[in-house]
Amino acid sequence: MSRLKKILLGIVVFIVAVVVLFLIVIGPWPVYKGSDFTQAAYYREALAAIEREAAKSTISDSPGRLQAGWAARIMTPDIGVPMGGYSGRPDGKRSTGIRDELMAKAIAFSDGADVVVLLGTDMLIMPPNIADLTYEKVAKKSPLVENNIYFTVSHTHCGPGGFAPGLASKISAGEYDPKVPEFLSDVFAEAIVEAYNDMKPALVANGHVNAGDYIRNRTRDAAVDEALTYMLVRQEEGKECYVVRFSAHPTVFGQRMMEFSAEFPGELMRHIEQQTNATAIYLGGAVGSMGPRAPEGATASERVAAMGQALGKLVLDDIIDPAFTAYADVASVSVPVGVPPIQVRPLSPKWRLSPVASKILNVPPEGRVQGARIGNILFVGLPFDTSGELAREWRIRAAEQGWDLWVTGFAGAYLGYLSPDRYYNEVDKDGRLDYETGLMSWLGPNSEAYFGALMNKIIEEFSPAPANAPRPQTVGNL
Repeated sequence: MSRLKKILLGIVVFIVAVVVLFLIVIGPWPVYKGSDFTQAAYYREALAAIEREAAKSTISDSPGRLQAGWAARIMTPDIGVPMGGYSGRPDGKRSTGIRDELMAKAIAFSDGADVVVLLGTDMLIMPPNIADLTYEKVAKKSPLVENNIYFTVSHTHCGPGGFAPGLASKISAGEYDPKVPEFLSDVFAEAIVEAYNDMKPALVANGHVNAGDYIRNRTRDAAVDEALTYMLVRQEEGKECYVVRFSAHPTVFGQRMMEFSAEFPGELMRHIEQQTNATAIYLGGAVGSMGPRAPEGATASERVAAMGQALGKLVLDDIIDPAFTAYADVASVSVPVGVPPIQVRPLSPKWRLSPVASKILNVPPEGRVQGARIGNILFVGLPFDTSGELAREWRIRAAEQGWDLWVTGFAGAYLGYLSPDRYYNEVDKDGRLDYETGLMSWLGPNSEAYFGALMNKIIEEFSPAPANAPRPQTVGNL
């Protein structure tokens, strides 16, 4: 064989090897079709885990006296730590300053038999490594275990980055720094343990107000999760805490913002605290497809402040005559759950990325679901940017059973977006999927049905709703 032929053969072999390697590692691979997840082992195991862990809580017609306590910690990292949020930020996403402090706030509840602690954090997501570190550190300082801890984030895009290894995290939150999860888990554990130790006899009232003027569906002409839900908790000596949930993305600031900020949720909390001398805790809701509709302002910072203050005012104006209860059943559950094979479709409804790509991106191999009950208030946490459309539908159905349902996301893991199954194969006029169902719906068809079934299992385990609780009113119409 001549030298030229050998060179040409070598080039051909190299090109073929590169193409084959690319197909194996990246794709595209044909999509898999929807299957009956109810026959899958991961579904049966998830139901069994929820039933087993929920059984550790006692559901009673005559619960004990409610106790509650809360605590707050500053969680702002050092300037220079990357920011979590926008992939297009410059200079490795390194922060350049602090607009306002980031906070971690916890509130603990007990009925004398069971305990749950809700943690609100100014984070983009709650990655598994930080959740696991927090569980470990809390267990060293208290009798609390993972079943007692309910994670939430505000989903600010101006919070700490550098929090987890893997390519996906690097794209959205900068270079991994092991000191960041250690610092954050220390802060979270301190807030959780202090809230637990602060518990005293307390009263609780809850409600919601329509905040549809401050939220929009950024993906399609469809419904929004307009409910601004709240709790007011009052200890015997008069100390108070407001807990507020809303589903708009905290993305009034864009990717040019390089200073840490809690965004409009931080402004909401500060407004309530300044007006009442109470503590205010924010829990991010079902932010999938839900964008903010901030009031006009000369700068983004002014718009952030105006939106947070307007939402805070809505809560305070609505809670003039709270209907307190001193007795409320408390229950909780938190379990890892298996998931179907990853299916990311960035280019076409017919093709997906290779399974190897998900490992390179460091997509978690499992998710987590959380549940908590405080009287007629029911919290369900899922490991997604959960669709606000779904949360609205679920809330209205749950209200018919007597529940005030608060759906939250980023439950100690992150698995992309949970969008309604009805949109999974919907394409635009050019045959393309939208960002949420194509690039960010990682678990394939029937994800809504699967996680909706797990949510229903949590509700079943915590039922029935208390007969004497005020019946929740729905907000808006389907």
